[in-house]
Amino acid sequence: MKVALLIGIAALSLGAASPAPRKVDLLIRGGTIYTGSAEPFVGDVAITGDRIVSVSRHADVVAARTIDAKGMIVAPGFIDPHTHMGGDLTSDDAAKRLVPAFLLQGVTTAFIGNDGGGSPDVGKVLGSAAGKPVGINYAAYVGFGAVREQVVGEADRAPTDAELAQMKKLVANAMCEGALGFSTGLFYAPQSFAKTEEVVALAREAGKRGGVYDSHIRDESSYTVGLVAAIDEAIAIGKQGGLPSHIAHIKALGVDVQGQAPAIIARIEAARRAGQKVTADQYPWSASGTSLVASLMPLWAQDGGRPALLKRFDDPALAEKLRSGTVENLRKRGGADKLLIVEGKYANRTLADVAKELGQDPVRAAITVIRIGDPGVVSFNQSEADITRFMQQPWVMTSSDASGGHPRVYGSFARKYAKYTKAEHAITLRQFVERSSALTADTFGLAGRGHLRAGAFADLVVFDPETYAARATYEQPKLTAQGVRTVVVNGVVAVDNGALTGKAAGRALAHRPTGTCR
Repeated sequence: MKVALLIGIAALSLGAASPAPRKVDLLIRGGTIYTGSAEPFVGDVAITGDRIVSVSRHADVVAARTIDAKGMIVAPGFIDPHTHMGGDLTSDDAAKRLVPAFLLQGVTTAFIGNDGGGSPDVGKVLGSAAGKPVGINYAAYVGFGAVREQVVGEADRAPTDAELAQMKKLVANAMCEGALGFSTGLFYAPQSFAKTEEVVALAREAGKRGGVYDSHIRDESSYTVGLVAAIDEAIAIGKQGGLPSHIAHIKALGVDVQGQAPAIIARIEAARRAGQKVTADQYPWSASGTSLVASLMPLWAQDGGRPALLKRFDDPALAEKLRSGTVENLRKRGGADKLLIVEGKYANRTLADVAKELGQDPVRAAITVIRIGDPGVVSFNQSEADITRFMQQPWVMTSSDASGGHPRVYGSFARKYAKYTKAEHAITLRQFVERSSALTADTFGLAGRGHLRAGAFADLVVFDPETYAARATYEQPKLTAQGVRTVVVNGVVAVDNGALTGKAAGRALAHRPTGTCR
């Protein structure tokens, strides 16, 4: 006993050796950290491999590389729940697969297959990343439009019992292959031809396997059932299908419904109070993006797809009906000067400009353009008051709805910060970060994503709060954002000192299905 005591005293007098600092691969030091679930603090994030090993006020580590983040914001990598970037992510072009427009905003994960466009062959979509490395993570929906066209075609009719069974099987199989859920674009033909009961039957297949119902609702304006009824339908489909309802790019589109945001919010809040899971995403722009046909052509004229539409253009018996329907849709959009064509022969001109150039009225000019193709358009149709009200709801997350010709591809997250957070104070910085990352990850069950915490995947962004902003405009939609210093994807530095490194460290994120799978 005395010997042991003497040895201990001797050890103290000589000074006991302290443990060596932990070795890590990367240290983000001295930034203001927003974890996704806590008040911000100045500290360090330590990373080894593809995981975060510590988030603390001071990390006692030895790092192979240290990045000085003093004065910067350190946040979870942003997650975009609504994009149309599937073509880029599965492209043969390695540069496109990096998705620079997203990385340079700090977006590290995106969802594809939205608006009902997701291929039923989800296994192939997700498997693409194994042979074609991607710059960001991605998850995929199975889409109603793709399923219905494969089985029923483009006709305005209900499916037979056998066809409905076939569609249900396609949705079930896609869920078993890792689909995040079932997406619809009920505004778009041929999906718009489906009755609610048909959609519920398919959504139920996703619900049985732990999926989410994501919907571009049937009417964001006053085209058919109206905005309020379309919101009610989306909520009802989720309830009857036994799965969460997610409303894509929530908005009040067009002169007839501007100002209805409070009423829409009230309906969603009522459903949430009743215990239903209802959420939404939103892009921070007053102009939407779609096609000229979808904007202006009456739904009846789209029955049978483009070949049938073109034939109707040449049918004198339908001329007045077609014209009156198009005139009404143009009114709802705010007029010809509110539609900016962004693709094709007449790119970067409004429909009003094209009509003047052709010496035609706007309806005839629209038909002339559509005969050539169906170009994308940017449609200026929302009020800032509605945008802000939706943005301030705790269940509304940031998205881009990224599609060609619109600056939202290159600047949505950066714009939301610079305009609505920094300049207008519509939301706080913490709200911006959490609704661009943690809320999305938690809503859709992306395990290990959306938060800065020990054990999480190392997806993060470091940006300058003074300069982070969108540069893309409606006139120059392809300007990349500014102010992002560092982006890490699965532990790999993808943006370094504001420049792309060219490293493709993204992954396909397969949803783990519940319930019965083959």
